[in-house]
Amino acid sequence: MRLDNYISDLLYRYECVTVPGFGAFLTQRKGAQVHHTTNAFYPPSKVLSFNAQLLSNDGLLVKHIADVTGKEYETVLKKVENKVADWKQNLESKTVVSLENIGDLSLNAEGNIQFEPSYHLNYLTSSFGLSSFVSSEISRIVQTTEDVETISVAEEMPVIPLIAKEEERKGFRFPWKYAAAAAIIFSASVFGFREYQSNQQLAEQGKAQESINEYIQQATFFGNNPVELPSITLQVAKEVQNYHVVAGAFRIEENAHKKVSQLQANGFDAELLGKNRYGLHQVSYASFATRAEASEALAKIKKTEAPEAWLLVTE
Repeated sequence: MRLDNYISDLLYRYECVTVPGFGAFLTQRKGAQVHHTTNAFYPPSKVLSFNAQLLSNDGLLVKHIADVTGKEYETVLKKVENKVADWKQNLESKTVVSLENIGDLSLNAEGNIQFEPSYHLNYLTSSFGLSSFVSSEISRIVQTTEDVETISVAEEMPVIPLIAKEEERKGFRFPWKYAAAAAIIFSASVFGFREYQSNQQLAEQGKAQESINEYIQQATFFGNNPVELPSITLQVAKEVQNYHVVAGAFRIEENAHKKVSQLQANGFDAELLGKNRYGLHQVSYASFATRAEASEALAKIKKTEAPEAWLLVTE
């Protein structure tokens, strides 16, 4: 069984694909990158990682293989367990387990599984069709002061005589007194218009306030049948929570409800997320509106409650 092919198919759609009894392959979104040394541009992608502590069977991988191959769930689960046993045996014998388009798994000196991801496929569907490219370096010419020709101002600019004849100086005089008078008149006009506009606004505001006060007095104090004020209905948009910290997926719905009650008794905002595409009832510790809140809660739950908890993103 080429288990790596089925894992690769699921990595396009899910952020966590667990291999029962072995570990989980995780994806995390990474923005576009520029390599300043090689001038290479890389599109947004998903970064692969491996967590050997997530061992519980969430049913995702086995159910997917069963649907594709048309075989029974228990039969597929048995084949997956046999494949996992082969991987563990290869790792213990210091053999590298290579998963096509996913990466290489090996044991380090401490006996822990280390993972080297493959970069042959981009699992981010929104970047489908985008590939990396290398752009030629842009050459910039810096012009120094030595390259600029200096022009003598004294040689190029004409000299204007500063001394004129007496009759030419008296021939034209700019009417400064008329310009000053025009400026004063204009300033006064502008100030008067602004003052008028301000008085008009104050008058309108005063009339509006008097109308409101009169209406309130009539509605509150006069008559045996007070005027009923119009009601106001506010439409508040419900916060969408698409990020769920999953506690488990159950084939029997009754077990899922028991898990919800247990988590709620422990102080979690647990809820039943409904069936997934594989017919399993998913239960969440809590749901959040942002990835940051969900990631913070997931890290805390893994540390204090259940290392096998994982993050589910819904549309």
